[in-house]
Amino acid sequence: MDGLIQEKVQRFEEFVDRRLKPDLVHAIAERDKVFEQQEVFSNLRRNIENLEKNSVTSLQTMVNLGSEVYMQAEVPDTQRIFVDIGLGFHVEFTWSEALKYISIKEESLANQIQEYTRLIASIKAQIKIVCEGIRELLQLPAER
Repeated sequence: MDGLIQEKVQRFEEFVDRRLKPDLVHAIAERDKVFEQQEVFSNLRRNIENLEKNSVTSLQTMVNLGSEVYMQAEVPDTQRIFVDIGLGFHVEFTWSEALKYISIKEESLANQIQEYTRLIASIKAQIKIVCEGIRELLQLPAER
């Protein structure tokens, strides 16, 4: 009987270590990626609003060419901007069109964050349930 309990405990522990914990790490990493995307779009929205507020029609900026190598660039007309919409595609928008797209994208990203948060909570609950099952199998006293 004792060997059967040990075998069950071992299977539960393996399930937590090999399945639930990697799933949890993956879900947290994916949610963090969405948070980063949300921050990028939030910054873009703020920049567009600042350009509109200050009536900026041209500007000089530094452009990252890669590997932290920068070059000075001049933008003669800021009325239209290109927005990365994913999969390597960039769409030319006016400021108002870009703001509409950004608000839709931010809402979509917020929904994704909620879904990942629910998934993370579910995985944590599953881990807790399995750990509670192990505790009961080993007949350990409940933690307070």
